[in-house]
Amino acid sequence: MAISLKEQLLQAGLADAKKAKQYDKEKRKAAKVARRSGVDLENEASEAARKAKAEKIERDRELNRQRNEQAERKAIEAQIRDLVESHKISRQGGEISFHFTDKTTVKKIYVTQMQQKHLAVGKLAIIKQADLYELLPIAVAEKIAQRDSSRVIICTDNNAEALTEEEQEWYKDYEIPDDLMW
Repeated sequence: MAISLKEQLLQAGLADAKKAKQYDKEKRKAAKVARRSGVDLENEASEAARKAKAEKIERDRELNRQRNEQAERKAIEAQIRDLVESHKISRQGGEISFHFTDKTTVKKIYVTQMQQKHLAVGKLAIIKQADLYELLPIAVAEKIAQRDSSRVIICTDNNAEALTEEEQEWYKDYEIPDDLMW
């Protein structure tokens, strides 16, 4: 026959009979109060366990969502890096300084005369790759803009409104010199 832990402790002298009876009395009293109030102690424990499990599942879902977003950002960054590396146009031999704005700062890169003309008409765009700026064809720049528009610096705005008729009349008397460079 198995002896309960309470009886073992009493036999070993580690607990006295008076404290054991008092503990039994408190336990019966708590069970009686719980029955009368309609609250089941086992139900509370299982409810708390279910709630803890639900919270853990929610935390795990959030952590997985964050990991997926991070993996997606890394994949997009790798795609952009590959597009830039495979389509960048060499600026070697560029003697003309080309000024553009990157957010609030004015930057300068050196380009060839042909590259300057292509930038001015919108055939080329400037892409920010880490701390460097690269020239890319506008078609590739649009693909990069779909992934991350903050990396693309397009120097011409094709959607800009043309001068109004009044402004055109006012400027018609002024001839623009052919050798004017910005």
